[in-house]
Amino acid sequence: QVQLVESGGGLVQAGGSLRLSCAASGRTFSTYNMGWFRQAPGKEREFVAAISWSGDRTYYPDSVKGRFTISRDNAKNTLYLQMSSLKPEDTAVYYCAASDLNGVRWSSGEYDYWGQGTQVTVSS
Repeated sequence: QVQLVESGGGLVQAGGSLRLSCAASGRTFSTYNMGWFRQAPGKEREFVAAISWSGDRTYYPDSVKGRFTISRDNAKNTLYLQMSSLKPEDTAVYYCAASDLNGVRWSSGEYDYWGQGTQVTVSS
C-alpha cells in the first residue's frame, strides 16, 4: 500500500495561486493513478483532478478546468496541484488519493488510499 501526505495549503486572496503537493511513500508511487479531491463544510467530497500513472493523461471537471493543473514527478514520489485564479468557492480541504484501477478515475469510490488533507481558504 501507499501512504500519502499533503502540504501547501493556506490562506490566499481571490485571484491568487497555490501549489499543493502530495508526498507518497510505501509501494511504488509510479504504479498508481492519482487524483485530487476537495470537501467544503457541509458538502460532499468533490473530484478536482486526476492523472494517469505515467502522467500522459489528465482529467478535470468544468469547475476547475483551465485554472488547475495536476502533475506528478515519479522520481520524487510526489503529486502536485497547481491552482490559479482561485475563487472563494474553491475553499475546502483538499485530499490526494491513489487508485489501483487502470486508467484515469474521477469517482472517489474508485480510489483506495487517501491522505489526511490540507486546508485551502480563499478570501474575497
